[in-house]
Amino acid sequence: MLSTYWFEDDKLADLKKALTDRFKDVSILDEIAGLSSQRKALIPELEELQASRNSVSKEIGKLKGMSKKDPSLEAEATAKMEKMRKVGDRISQMEERVAEIENKRMDLLLGIPNVPGESVPRGVSDEDNQEVRKWGELKKFDFKPKDHVELGETLGILNFERASKMSGARFSLLTGAGAALERALSQFMLDFHISKNGYEEVSPPLMVNRETMTGTGQLPKFEDDLFKTGVADRDLFLIPTAEVPLTNLYAGEILDGAQLPIKLTAHTPCFRSEAGSYGKDTRGLIRLHQFSKVELVKIAHPERSFEELESMTKSAEGILQALGLPYRVMLLCAGDMGFSATMTYDLEVWLPSQEKYREISSCSNCLDFQAQRARIRFKDGGKGKAQYVHTLNGSGLAVGRTFLAVLENYQDSKGRIQIPEALEPYIAGKPGFTRDGAQYFIQTPVR
Repeated sequence: MLSTYWFEDDKLADLKKALTDRFKDVSILDEIAGLSSQRKALIPELEELQASRNSVSKEIGKLKGMSKKDPSLEAEATAKMEKMRKVGDRISQMEERVAEIENKRMDLLLGIPNVPGESVPRGVSDEDNQEVRKWGELKKFDFKPKDHVELGETLGILNFERASKMSGARFSLLTGAGAALERALSQFMLDFHISKNGYEEVSPPLMVNRETMTGTGQLPKFEDDLFKTGVADRDLFLIPTAEVPLTNLYAGEILDGAQLPIKLTAHTPCFRSEAGSYGKDTRGLIRLHQFSKVELVKIAHPERSFEELESMTKSAEGILQALGLPYRVMLLCAGDMGFSATMTYDLEVWLPSQEKYREISSCSNCLDFQAQRARIRFKDGGKGKAQYVHTLNGSGLAVGRTFLAVLENYQDSKGRIQIPEALEPYIAGKPGFTRDGAQYFIQTPVR
């Protein structure tokens, strides 16, 4: 949630300019500022009335005590009580009005995206994103490379027809070596981030409440993208990413600054309705209702959050490098970033069948945007005034997209899939994998 700092008269014009590429109806910002001004104007009178009531209440108490000795004071106490009843009615009316204004202001604020950082390119679509760097050489095939769907179905490890029979479109079924390869990828990613990058593994709930979804920015704006369920009298949502429970681990808490940064990772299924993606990537594993992801989250000191973003991005890149998958790093423009982000790097892996790079990870700094919504603060040295932390999140990586990238980049002319060396300890000796010399492969089973 945006700080009230942005709604001061001298900052509002800057906020409108900053959000032009991200938010269509910037006139709402004037409405929020107006509500803030109304609330600000009411507060002094309300506080004065409350202070007066408290003061007179003490006087009434004294008069009642003294009236036992001097009955004439009882009438004075009664008169003051009658006056305070009217003051109390006025206070109740003003408190209701302030609450009404604040609730409306909060409803509007929760729908405003984060402000893009100064170094973020201005633009409205992915065409305005900037390439930061590339890694790896694109493999040259002496045959036309197949896409992951054809490869997976031919190898008998990927089946969309049976998944559709059970659940409908945008679900997948992995079997045999396919399921084992997916598990190997997720385990490798976790081990890599824990041992090399110092992340702590968490196994979080896969269903969370409305407050938790609001804390990281999924609600109220993106409710149509979520799968909602319920248990007894509670509304619960299936998580769209482990970012949601990991970030909210510390909701409502005040941390010791010495704990920062807190680095968390989790491998979870993720559930998304993809409400706004009709007709996009309908073939294959690119865009599913259920997919698997290893998530990275950092709770960071405000002075170091951009450094933490760079190191998080490097951690995600480390997976692609270890697997030998060519990729590029893109700095997203203001209009292409996620709702909560102030700065985002996308990692895009090369897919030979499409002859282009496709997103496999997004790493974002959210500054205190989520921390304000989830009320996550810290005190330096455990002392002084509590400040909001900065939160960061990134995919390290999307397992299904990594799976398809391995299939496409490691296919050979025989239709086999070579297993990257980094994954060999996780698949060696398992059914469905064959060894040819020093290398492991998935190949079409003998019927």
